[in-house]
Amino acid sequence: MAENLKIRKGWINWALFFGTMVIVFLLGLLASSITERKAEQEYVYKPKISLDEYEPRNELWGENFPREYQSYLKTSDTSFRSESNGNGFTDALARDPRMVVLWAGYAFSKDNSTPRGHYYAITDIRHTLRTGAPKGPADGPQPNTCWTCKSPDVPRLMEKMGPKAFYSGKWAAKGPEIVNYIGCADCHDPKTMDLRITRPALIEAFASMGKDISKATHQEMRSLVCAQCHVEYYFNKKREDAPDVAYLTFPWKYGQTADSALKYYNEAGFSDFTHQLSRTPILKAQHPDYELFTTGIHAQRGVACADCHMPYVKEGGQKFTSHKITSPLSNIAGTCQVCHRESEETLRNNVYDRQRRIKEIRDQSEVALVRAHVEAKAAWDAGATEAEMKPALEHIRNAQWYWDYAAAGHGSSFHSPVEVSRLIGLSISESGQARVLVARVLASHGKNSEVAYPDITTKAKAQKYIDLPMDKLHQEKNEWNKTILPEWDKQAKVREAAYLVQRENDKN
Repeated sequence: MAENLKIRKGWINWALFFGTMVIVFLLGLLASSITERKAEQEYVYKPKISLDEYEPRNELWGENFPREYQSYLKTSDTSFRSESNGNGFTDALARDPRMVVLWAGYAFSKDNSTPRGHYYAITDIRHTLRTGAPKGPADGPQPNTCWTCKSPDVPRLMEKMGPKAFYSGKWAAKGPEIVNYIGCADCHDPKTMDLRITRPALIEAFASMGKDISKATHQEMRSLVCAQCHVEYYFNKKREDAPDVAYLTFPWKYGQTADSALKYYNEAGFSDFTHQLSRTPILKAQHPDYELFTTGIHAQRGVACADCHMPYVKEGGQKFTSHKITSPLSNIAGTCQVCHRESEETLRNNVYDRQRRIKEIRDQSEVALVRAHVEAKAAWDAGATEAEMKPALEHIRNAQWYWDYAAAGHGSSFHSPVEVSRLIGLSISESGQARVLVARVLASHGKNSEVAYPDITTKAKAQKYIDLPMDKLHQEKNEWNKTILPEWDKQAKVREAAYLVQRENDKN
């Protein structure tokens, strides 16, 4: 009996010893975590310099948040390449010349490249042929609204003059004012670093659906700050409070799908351009990244854009969000494998497999759509009337919308492969219906419905087919770059110097 008590007592002592060790270990972890959080708190809430409410210069924010800023500067790195894209310059029209014909009559047929990092936002919008070579602040093909997503100078100017005044006028008018590339003030409050919405279009879009964006959770905000720009939008010139102003608007009144947007645009009688060949009133999708993302499995699981494109990293024991906004495929271990246990090779191939399958059916939709436009032109040339062509043009409009909505998004074939496949399927169906109707019109005018498919195997051939004077356009833009851009930069430096003087005077 005594021996049993002795054994039991020994066992209890060992249990207490190991239990104490576990408790001490856990307390140590807790203490370490508390110390780390205190260090983070001290780091975040003790800025070195005071920032104005809409300070646009990223380097000043970098004084207070050096790790985030240094990681953000890495968006200048264009070396990453995946199978289908990357963050370097790629001429999308050279890669897919059919798009030249699909956008005939619109600026995208002149120039369209895949997006580089946010670091290049100002450089790229200045140099694209789509913004033309305006001779003065009141000249040029694009409205001032085109600056909206390119710079933290935009919320600064909107706060100063209001959205309506900012959207007014031509793109060249604000050239000397908008010089800082996308950055900190676009998404953060300078005092608390809380995420915030700085573009009124997103707030107004939520209101149009009867929602209050101010009630969004922090996790939702980690996608919504991206949704300020990575969305479908149009320039609404029929607002009662801003007539003839290219007012930035999201077509979300009936929801955030391609179908609801099409319904909205049809009711508004809106089109971006009239197609040069088929005379169809065309809708040009922008980049409905957020809308398509919300239809995919990751969004359904509560994953935010920042979870994959801005993963947490550690540096010197300090945990922070990487602001090197790029493809998750460039850092699979820090993005995909946080949740998924498959190998990097398996995860990468899963992405590529989806992209390849989507591209296969997308290519088919583009061929069918090109044929529809070309055959419609043949019908017009044969003497078709507007009444005869109207039903076919409605189908062409729908076909191009569904195709473009699927094609214009960044990463959509991975974000939501099922929805993108559905959209491309709808595009193929609509093109087929349009071609049947056009064939009947051709037959009624005694013409053969077999219309030759054009030789558009290269970008140059496609642009020649739609009579684009590319040599002249490039010459005008190059001259503009040499003469106008230096003047813009000069004016910007003078304005900044005056601002710094005024800032010091205000302090004193």
